Amino acid sequence: MTSVYNKKWLAMFLAGPQVLVLSLFFYLPIMKSIEWSTTLQHPFGGPSKWVGIENYIITLTDAEFYRSLMLTMKFMFFGSTLSVLVPLILALAVHRQVRMSGMARNLLVWPKAVAGASIGVVFAFIFNPFVGVFSFVNSIEPNLWNPGLNGNDAFWTIIIAHVWGGIPFNFIIFLGGLNAIPHSLNQAAAMDGASGLRRIWDIYIPLLTPQLFLSFVLEVTDSVVSAFALVASMTQGGPGGSTKFLVYKIYEDGFLGLDLSGASTQTVILTVFVLLVAFCQFLFLEKKVKYAR
Repeated sequence: MTSVYNKKWLAMFLAGPQVLVLSLFFYLPIMKSIEWSTTLQHPFGGPSKWVGIENYIITLTDAEFYRSLMLTMKFMFFGSTLSVLVPLILALAVHRQVRMSGMARNLLVWPKAVAGASIGVVFAFIFNPFVGVFSFVNSIEPNLWNPGLNGNDAFWTIIIAHVWGGIPFNFIIFLGGLNAIPHSLNQAAAMDGASGLRRIWDIYIPLLTPQLFLSFVLEVTDSVVSAFALVASMTQGGPGGSTKFLVYKIYEDGFLGLDLSGASTQTVILTVFVLLVAFCQFLFLEKKVKYAR
């Protein structure tokens, strides 16, 4: 008798809702953005005009676009790197059964339930230069820390908030990978006189390369999207455009400036850029991954 779980209709029924959601909120907007990037769209529903690649020429010759793109690349590099390294260190600490590791494990997972906008509001208050710890810092020297005036302070405030929000997912991935490593390998290395750091570098890191690779790929793509909620709730692109990442510039141009064609063009370029970065990661980094056999 054929199991009911092997029937095609059941598979289609189970996959149908997810396919519908992806089609409505992912594939359809992408196709619409590609269409609008080649036309001149009227912001209030008037007739559109075909312009070909003119929108791309205007965008690719815009200095502000390149500034936002460079800020996005900077955020991708620091945000994704720290969002992988910090959870890795925490997972190694918990895996070594430090004191109160069980409580630490639970506390490190909780931030996953917090929305990006909420994280932004909380960290904007924490790093407020007029209250708390940073008010004391500024009492020593005025404006030593002020994200509202100093673009570098604002940038790193967003980086820290992004890293905090990304800890739970990567922490779970790394902790699962560490638990899968046979304890006998660690014991054998310890008997040979290898120090803790040596065991981490020679045993844990090589065997965690699949998890590290997955985390880097996901973090690079996620950093582009998650930056919007943080910027919108913390800096609104300021001060002086120092945190106006490309995803926020697209929002400003499209929803505030009503330049639908320009925003769509930047969306297409950003999508292609992220795909190219992911392709390069698979091309160069996957070679160093050591999969279990």
